[in-house]
Order: sequence, then structure tokens, then C-alpha cells
Amino acid sequence: MAGTRLTLALAQMAVAEKAREANFRRAAEMVAAAARAEASLVLLPELWGCGYSATHFSACADPLGAGLFARMAALAAAYRIAVGGSHIERRGERLYNTFALYGPDGRLWGAYRKIHRFLPLGEGVLAAGDAVGLAETPWGAAGLAVCYDLRFPEVFRMQRNAGVRWLLLVAAWPLSRIAHWHALLRARAVENQTFVVAVNRVGASGETRFGGHSVVLTPQGEVAARAGEDETLLLAEIDLRQADVYREAFPVWAHRRPEAYRLPEGKA
Repeated sequence: MAGTRLTLALAQMAVAEKAREANFRRAAEMVAAAARAEASLVLLPELWGCGYSATHFSACADPLGAGLFARMAALAAAYRIAVGGSHIERRGERLYNTFALYGPDGRLWGAYRKIHRFLPLGEGVLAAGDAVGLAETPWGAAGLAVCYDLRFPEVFRMQRNAGVRWLLLVAAWPLSRIAHWHALLRARAVENQTFVVAVNRVGASGETRFGGHSVVLTPQGEVAARAGEDETLLLAEIDLRQADVYREAFPVWAHRRPEAYRLPEGKA
């Protein structure tokens, strides 16, 4: 296994709607910049390739391993850096919002199909995933999640139960609810004693303005790095051993009582 200390890069992109090639060029520039900064991993935001126009999902979709997925893998291999982000996956007759994470050799480390679709922005045309996201990396298992999943703590409890020390989340979270973004991310870090690495896009889709504020949080819920509302490449150095040390010093997980987590008789 690789060491526990690594530099992360969060590509807080200004995604252009329905502009696949322009978005890819910008993503490639940010991946290259992350590699120059000697980051080990760079995250692109949710639906970084085509934006959040549901009417364009089908035209933009690619099978896993082809199209923009293959180009993500190629960027990873070309710059010798792990690359992750979500894109519309075509799988038979179904479309998914899929977070793919590739290693620095271009090999797929993990793919997670978003479980919780955000229906107000048109994700009802997509199929829902049916399994929590995990990816095996040289630094240990990572939990994978996408945007709206953040509001469902059960997902992250399962990932924590699987032993993950870091949670990777890619998002297109609106500026109008950015206070919720900060509160929920911190809660996920504190309650699971994990690093939370969350990248959000900027720019707009129709009347929706996306909020940025990409962030890296420690297992104590402290801010290791945070961006503002403009396009930027956010860098943060973390040491995953910090999660182990904190969990040993404050063993909340050992104090859980799952057998008692039930409603009283007659209240079900």
C-alpha cells in the first residue's frame, strides 16, 4: 500500500452547458495543473462534461470505458495522476449519473451510479443506482458519493462501517443552498470521523447558479482547504493516519448500540 500522506486537487470548474469539447479542454488544463502541483488525485465536479441540462443527457451519454470516460482514463495515464468525476453513463437502455475514479495508469478503480436522483433538476430521466460507492485505492478504500447523496447519512454510515477513512463527493450544488452544503459536509465528517473531500462546480444552468465552495474537511470537521465561488483548482495535503489516530483517541464507533436502534413496542 502507498503511504498515507497525499496531496489532493479539487477542480472547481465553471461548467458550460452542452459544451462537451470546451469542458473537456478545461478539465484537461486543470488535470495538468494538478499534476504540476504534484497532486496524487484530482476530482472533477458532477456532470463536468456536459452540464446539468436534462434534455441533453441522452446525447451526451457514453458507455463506461468509452467517450468521456475513456478520455478521463487517458488524462489519468498521461499525467500519472488519479482522476475522478461524474458523467452520464449509457448502460443498455438506461442512463446513469456515474462517478468513475481512475488510477494514474488509467485503470478503473471504482464506478458508482448515483442512488439519489435530484428530481427538481430533471434527473428523473436517469435510472437510480442500487449500491453504495466504494473504490479500492493505494491509500485504502474510499467512499464515493454524488451531490444529493449528501442528504442521506445512511450511505456514509455504510461506507464508514466498511472501514473507509475518506469520502469523495462530486457535486453540482446550488448557491441558494450553500449553507446546507457546509452543514451537511461537516456533519458527515464528524459523525463518521472521516476526511470529506467535496468538489462543487460553479457557473449556471438556466436560472440555477452553482455555488462552488469546494472543501476538504478533517475527521474532526475542521477545514483543511476551502474555495470560494469562482473557478479554481483547490489543493490540500492530508494524512489519512489522522483518521486512525482520532478514532482511537475518541472511539465513538465502538459505543454504537445497533440492537437498540428501534422504535418502542407498538410505535412501528
